[in-house]
Amino acid sequence: MTKVIATENAPAAIGPYVQAVDLGNMVMTSGQIPVDPKTGAVADDVKAQARQSLNNIKAIIEQAGLKVTDIVKTTVFVKDLNDFATVNAEYAAFFDEHKAVYPARSCVEVARLPKDVKLEIEAIAVRK
Repeated sequence: MTKVIATENAPAAIGPYVQAVDLGNMVMTSGQIPVDPKTGAVADDVKAQARQSLNNIKAIIEQAGLKVTDIVKTTVFVKDLNDFATVNAEYAAFFDEHKAVYPARSCVEVARLPKDVKLEIEAIAVRK
């Protein structure tokens, strides 16, 4: 049975979707853009945007009763692949801080993202 996951610690959905679905053994998040859930603000630089998107994923995963260490796959959508090194460094720092094994990952450049942000990240976490 699918359960909807929602938290005020991540931005509310801005369309006909949910923050995440819990399938019992797996939680799949929707793509998280770097909106601060408390202020609605989006930082200008891509490093801060990467951290905010990852923090939004963390909040959703934790609402489902899981931890960053349970994330097994991510997909990163970037507006400009020239930002990859900066995003990659912040991504690595985030998982290192949580003492997590790096998940499998895809990273693709896209033409445009909601609210014209520089990146969006989605994740899959598994109950062990």
